[in-house]
Amino acid sequence: MGSKKQKVTLSILLMNLFIAFLGIGLVIPVLPTIMNELSINGKVVGYMVAAFAITQLIVSPFSGRWVDRFGRKIMIVIGLFIFGISEFLFGIGKTVEILFLSRILGGVSAAFIMPAVTAFIADITTTETRSKALGYMSAAISTGFIIGPGIGGFLAEISTRMPFYSAGVLGIVAAILSLVLLTEPERQQEAVTTEQGEKTGLARIFVPKYFIAFIIIFIFSFGLAAFESLFSLFVDHKFSFTPKDIAIVITGSAIVGAIGQIVLFDPLTRKLGEIGVIRYSILVSAVLTFLMTIVHTYFTILLVTFVLFIGFDLMRPAVTSYLSKIAGNEQGFVGGMNSMFTSIGNIFGPIIGGILFDVDLNYPYYFATIVLAIGFVLALFWKKPKSYA
Repeated sequence: MGSKKQKVTLSILLMNLFIAFLGIGLVIPVLPTIMNELSINGKVVGYMVAAFAITQLIVSPFSGRWVDRFGRKIMIVIGLFIFGISEFLFGIGKTVEILFLSRILGGVSAAFIMPAVTAFIADITTTETRSKALGYMSAAISTGFIIGPGIGGFLAEISTRMPFYSAGVLGIVAAILSLVLLTEPERQQEAVTTEQGEKTGLARIFVPKYFIAFIIIFIFSFGLAAFESLFSLFVDHKFSFTPKDIAIVITGSAIVGAIGQIVLFDPLTRKLGEIGVIRYSILVSAVLTFLMTIVHTYFTILLVTFVLFIGFDLMRPAVTSYLSKIAGNEQGFVGGMNSMFTSIGNIFGPIIGGILFDVDLNYPYYFATIVLAIGFVLALFWKKPKSYA
């Protein structure tokens, strides 16, 4: 693939991810209003969030294999159409059941889009350019999350349902653009891949070259989900932060993380390799998560959170880059597993963190520190496989 065409293709893929995660972010400021409209309590909202992650978890292993069997492009297009439909459903939903159906379809769309885009990027990049492309991919996701709530709040001034309709339109437009502009990338030994996936299935999770990487994905997803989901409660209870303070810290951290990712990821990967970047990032994240229980001033909270997000934001593209290099003909499979283990972390991080938070404010952060420390020790025993590019 020529470099110009490659750049156009990469731009379309990044736009798809940006739109999908922008759509997820758009709805955040409107959720309290929807809760009041339908008389939904926080527990039900928690279950709705879990419904998205659990569906993504269940569908991801299958979608990963379908990406290898049916192709990257078709999975992206179908995923974006499903995303659009899920957002429209949430917009018109007047009952809890419709909102749950919307979130379940949202989980399906995420499970379709993520592995397909990851595999597509692996197909159109070389081992030299892949790390940078996957860094851009993570930045596109982060940027969608950052900008989404701001745009959602603005659109909500017109109507509380407007953010959902807007996200639905974006999803359908992205699906049509992908259908027209994307060309299925070339793959080698495709038939072998499908047959191999059929024979081995989920047992390939335990193949040594994959297993530690998948556990690391779970560990940092768990740590990040536990940290993020309870951060607003933590700083509200402990430091009496206002919603504006919380918004500044979260948005600022996400922006710093995304910039850090774009600026630092490529040079660090060249110098340390993916496994080295993961080791240092997970160690820094563990130390800073613990420091959150000690710091007291606004500036130190800001500083710790900003640097912590850089650590988390470097880990995801590093492990994704590592997996894409060793996957060979199984790009869809590893993309699906990446999505699955992320979902498991996203489900259990907030649940366990929430239970511990009710006992003591600091306990979720102590527990996340221990989990990340275990991840660091595990990463020390992680060796590059011989097939590594």
